[in-house]
Amino acid sequence: MGRNNRKRRTSMTTKVVAGSAALALGGGGLVWANFYASAHESNSGQNQVKAAGAQIATIQCPDVGQKLTNVPNGARSGVSTELANLDKQITEAYARLASTRQAQTNDSGFVQNAILGPLKDKRTAALDRIRINIQRSGGANPNLGQFAACTGVPAQQTNAGQNNGGQQQNGGQQQGGQQQNGGQQQGGQQNGGQQNGGQQQGGQQQNGQGGNGPVAADFVDITKVQGNAQLGVGANGLPANGQSGSRGTFTTKCGTNGNDNHNTDNVIVAPGVSNGAHHLHDYVGNQSNDAFASDQELAGAQTTCQNQGDKSSYFWPVLRLQDGTQDFDQNNDGGGKEGNVGKILQPAQAQLKFVGNKKGNVVAMPTALRIITGDAKAFVNGNANANVNWSCTGFENKVQLKDKYPICPQGSQVVRTTNFQSCWDGQNIDSANHRTHVAFVQADGTCANNFKAIPQLQVRLVYNVPAPKLQNGTVVNPYAVDTFPENIHKPITDHNDFINFFSANTMNKMVNCINTGKKCQ
Repeated sequence: MGRNNRKRRTSMTTKVVAGSAALALGGGGLVWANFYASAHESNSGQNQVKAAGAQIATIQCPDVGQKLTNVPNGARSGVSTELANLDKQITEAYARLASTRQAQTNDSGFVQNAILGPLKDKRTAALDRIRINIQRSGGANPNLGQFAACTGVPAQQTNAGQNNGGQQQNGGQQQGGQQQNGGQQQGGQQNGGQQNGGQQQGGQQQNGQGGNGPVAADFVDITKVQGNAQLGVGANGLPANGQSGSRGTFTTKCGTNGNDNHNTDNVIVAPGVSNGAHHLHDYVGNQSNDAFASDQELAGAQTTCQNQGDKSSYFWPVLRLQDGTQDFDQNNDGGGKEGNVGKILQPAQAQLKFVGNKKGNVVAMPTALRIITGDAKAFVNGNANANVNWSCTGFENKVQLKDKYPICPQGSQVVRTTNFQSCWDGQNIDSANHRTHVAFVQADGTCANNFKAIPQLQVRLVYNVPAPKLQNGTVVNPYAVDTFPENIHKPITDHNDFINFFSANTMNKMVNCINTGKKCQ
């Protein structure tokens, strides 16, 4: 496997932080698992499991980037750098959390005093630098001090695959299917602990997991889930098209990343920052997308799309099978160093389709329009920006899961489906928080706030995944989407990214096809 090999300007700070994460995540999971194993094996096991349940499994911090909706253009570069620095600080703190489990059991104040307190101090300094950047460029004081403090998420709270009350999307739709996966268990299978111990054979750790999920409660047998076929989460991710309005489609075929174009950057959220995503992306279409790519470079890039008029960039976090395989990035930033481990799965299909709007015609997207859909931090942020659909072939019209990975029956494939925002403010190709310049259609298909309807990108990724097995409250050979370390591979964190670099002629063709009801490619 490979990655985007364009020359990269990396900073020593990035490498040092990632290195510290590697040390902690590489050993933290085993300490965590052994803690639970000893609890179950000792005479006082019940009391120790209760103590383990009180352990902090991960860290929850306010997502400052989503709060910043009014950043002067002159401050955006500096603000983006500091937002990426905040992510690095959380990664470093989570790494320390994962590597100090024994100290935490011996000292009830350890997490607050040695991890959360210092993290607050670092965040306070970074937030002040953001304030200075904004005010120097003429902006108002954003009053960010209230977002400095982070909290610890107890292990029990990670067990149900939800946090903040925000990820309870499936709720009553799951008729006991999740209970067979140990969802009611406390302690032992939290935060990746089940991946050592419960899955060990002859003392061998079976899947090489870095101790940060997924857990058994993150999976459900799709055949035992009540039908809930609506796509999206809440008002997010609804299909914009229907039986009226602009009913045409435009399909672009850009492959399945068979040439292994990967990196751990995100040029939209963290331009100029190496490893800004802290997880690995698949890239199809544009072949020059990394943290340092300019719009001019992207416009002149090679593309994997059959239609050479489409140089757009389509990217999403990779899916991995945690079967003990060590992939090319086992010792890399954003990969094994940060808990993203296992065999990278290439999609069997990657379907990219643009559709219209059921209330009327669509207009062309502007060149270099950036759209992020879903939330890579949804487990700790809540579901306000979540846009997730997990299913299996043969079940897509019946079941769409939000906070569970599906266990598909034999002969069925795992499916990730994403419907992008398709209302545009008519002016901007991006916004300070990378969201407010675009919006989802409302339930009736209209665009609010005088936004304009644009073609809706619908992405459908299909994978051949061996079905995980649920045994005694553990999951054997799980699969998981790559995540920021503190989001512990929760399915609710799935997301997708798009940057428009269709040629003007091809974009005009797309709009004409959609508005006249044709099916084009």
